[in-house]
Amino acid sequence: MRIHIATDHAGMELSSYLVSELSALGHELIDHGPKEYDALDDYPGFCIAAAQSVAKDQREGVEALGIVLGGSGNGEQMAANKVSGIRAALVWNESTARLAREHNDANVVALGARQHSREEVLELVKIFIAEPFSEDERHVRRIGKMSHFEATGEVLY
Repeated sequence: MRIHIATDHAGMELSSYLVSELSALGHELIDHGPKEYDALDDYPGFCIAAAQSVAKDQREGVEALGIVLGGSGNGEQMAANKVSGIRAALVWNESTARLAREHNDANVVALGARQHSREEVLELVKIFIAEPFSEDERHVRRIGKMSHFEATGEVLY
């Protein structure tokens, strides 16, 4: 699977670790930066670029997911979710990693580098990648309502 990854300064070491570990598992990792440590960097550009690439790949039929990292993962999730077609989920345990994919068909996972060990993050990412979307009608319907709002601005209840 193609995996787009981005971070801010707080997640640079973790990002490098994930690129190495996930590549060794056979995934194609595309690193959207940053390339150099800067304690004052701004994560939105990196995370939006990764999310845009996930959305583009998926539109083109390429199996792709994204990972965005930061100190908490909150801002990075918010930035990724600004991209049309992205459903980024902040994950903090095994259950949220599974449910993000199973119920919400999340295509980007956000994690806090200051919240978990690198081994914990790797396990959460592996769970996220492996979990399929359930295709359950209620979840398809709910995602459809989000997509409808994203495209039209009209709220469906």
